[in-house]
Amino acid sequence: MKRALVCALLLAAALSAKEHHYLYAASPGIRNYLEYGGMGIVVFDIEDHYKPVRRIPTWDPPAAGQEAENVKGIAANAKTGIVYVSTIKRVGAWEIVSGKKLWDKAYEGGCDRIALSPDGKVLWVPSLEGPTWTVVNAMNGDVIATLRPNSGAHNTIYAPDGSRVYMAGLKSNLLNIADPKTNTIVGTVGPFANPIRPFTVNGSNTLVFVNVNSLLGFEVGDIKTGKKLYRVEVKGFEAGPVKRHGCPSHGIALTPDEKELWVADGKNNRIHIFDATVMPPKQGQSIEVRDLPGWITFSIDGKTAWSSSGEVIDAKTKKVTALLKDDQGHDFQSEKLLEIVLDGNKVVRAGDQFGIGGKK
Repeated sequence: MKRALVCALLLAAALSAKEHHYLYAASPGIRNYLEYGGMGIVVFDIEDHYKPVRRIPTWDPPAAGQEAENVKGIAANAKTGIVYVSTIKRVGAWEIVSGKKLWDKAYEGGCDRIALSPDGKVLWVPSLEGPTWTVVNAMNGDVIATLRPNSGAHNTIYAPDGSRVYMAGLKSNLLNIADPKTNTIVGTVGPFANPIRPFTVNGSNTLVFVNVNSLLGFEVGDIKTGKKLYRVEVKGFEAGPVKRHGCPSHGIALTPDEKELWVADGKNNRIHIFDATVMPPKQGQSIEVRDLPGWITFSIDGKTAWSSSGEVIDAKTKKVTALLKDDQGHDFQSEKLLEIVLDGNKVVRAGDQFGIGGKK
């Protein structure tokens, strides 16, 4: 019995050792600034000290005198093996393993931060701060439906269980909730104090945590009742002008176990960590980063956090363990990145650009 158990453990270890973890980061992922990583999807080998191992071409570099298109979002699915990138004008789809482009389409009104259904079949594409969201067939880019909340379409989250799509606009202090079965808006959360910027939800679809304009901190909403519950301000740090995004906190993420909430501070180049096991969340440790943090993403297992400013952070010790550099040796920054796990040439898991809670 003991020998059988040992053999089983060794086999399991051998099988798990075949998996390899990568970070896929779309660039230019800080506005249209090519100095932070050029153009393309830059692939970092997580297990080899984040060595850049590949660059998947996305779109042609801009012609002389022209500007690159800002990358607005990234999404991927392990079942289909496809990664998607949105810019201010279009959405493109690439095979994760081969890097082959599958389709590339521009949409009326432009595009912003996309969300992908858990089965990888449907994309929700917000227009560029416009009135509509476009529901798209993720296999070919064809339009399925259009919703018009007139909220200044911006950030979008697909609930992990596929039951809801959350839509935040730059011109509204209400979070719209849609039913993807009917492609209709079925509820709202708020009003919050100001228009919603980055936000995240817990895994049970009961709470939403939102950054809002003019607040160094966040607000909390009850998805079930639609009411705002709490306003939480970061203590011990002054809010003030920021060089991007126009709001003190632009970046918020739950750890997958939902024990912590990480919040960006663009004025002080910090990430503030809150205990999310109590409500309202309680402020704790802060981490200094090298540049303005405009987004926070977690690894699938929750052991690592990636700041858009290029830091790799150990989520347990809160220590910076690496700084991303691209294949040209330049400091790399991007607000649009996620983890991909491969077993040989098979995609076995794909992370998410948002720090969404993982508890059901």
